[in-house]
Amino acid sequence: MCTENTEADLDRAGMPVGRRSFTALAGAGALATMLPVNAMAGKPVRGRDVMIKTDDGTCDAYFVAPAEGRHPGVLVWPDIRGLRPAFRQMADRLAGEGYAVLTVNPFYRWQKSPVVDAANDFNVPAVREKLFGYLKQLNKELVTTDARAYLAFLDAQKEVDTKRRIGTTGYCMGGAMTIYTAALDPNRVGAAASFHGGGVATGKPDSPHLLIGDTNAGYLFAIADNDDKETPDEKVLLKQALEPRPQWHEVEVYEGAMHGWCPPDGRAYNEAAAEKAWARMLELFKAELA
Repeated sequence: MCTENTEADLDRAGMPVGRRSFTALAGAGALATMLPVNAMAGKPVRGRDVMIKTDDGTCDAYFVAPAEGRHPGVLVWPDIRGLRPAFRQMADRLAGEGYAVLTVNPFYRWQKSPVVDAANDFNVPAVREKLFGYLKQLNKELVTTDARAYLAFLDAQKEVDTKRRIGTTGYCMGGAMTIYTAALDPNRVGAAASFHGGGVATGKPDSPHLLIGDTNAGYLFAIADNDDKETPDEKVLLKQALEPRPQWHEVEVYEGAMHGWCPPDGRAYNEAAAEKAWARMLELFKAELA
């Protein structure tokens, strides 16, 4: 989970505060130079900004899909830094693999995206405090309300093949949101992938992982090395929930990869580990989004 402890871990690892920050970069063009050379070598895609009505307001989001045909839908829950150029680029890449991708602004109730930018850098304590304040309010009930609207939006798009199941991915705080999404509509959601997810399995009676048995999804849990050191029981609880089920599943601690290693604009970005996690996500989708 992204906390002040996480930032301290990055400091101890010698990762500079300004590393890969969008304070020093300008838009998707600069971001593309940070990705692996073959990252955008898939199908041609078309993306657009969208507004989605929910029970509590209107969410600003980004939708992108291959330029032709109908494809499985994927709902992306970003990390605490929200919808921003890095996640748009990641959505474009996933669309190039043959998916219709919706990436949302999870904090739309309080602020339109981007919630971090050159003027509101996540490394500034006051900005982090604001975002953690948003997160504290974003409980299971609100996430479920939002997920219902997002799944309905995906199914209404001409680019989405409604005969194939939907996938969902989540980063940091988004990890638990993938489980809530899968539990909301077990027959529709077929795959859930959590990358350095926070609070996905705890010893509490409301732990998200306890909902896994009520879902029909395959799962990928890619766990950061330092998160595992802080909460070593998490992987055990996840495996106990997943191993009796027939669906595709994988729980792995990524040794040497620190919390936040997947988005290419983060201090902790680790290209080799990020590419491995990306490949495992595609395997999950291939297995479960039939």
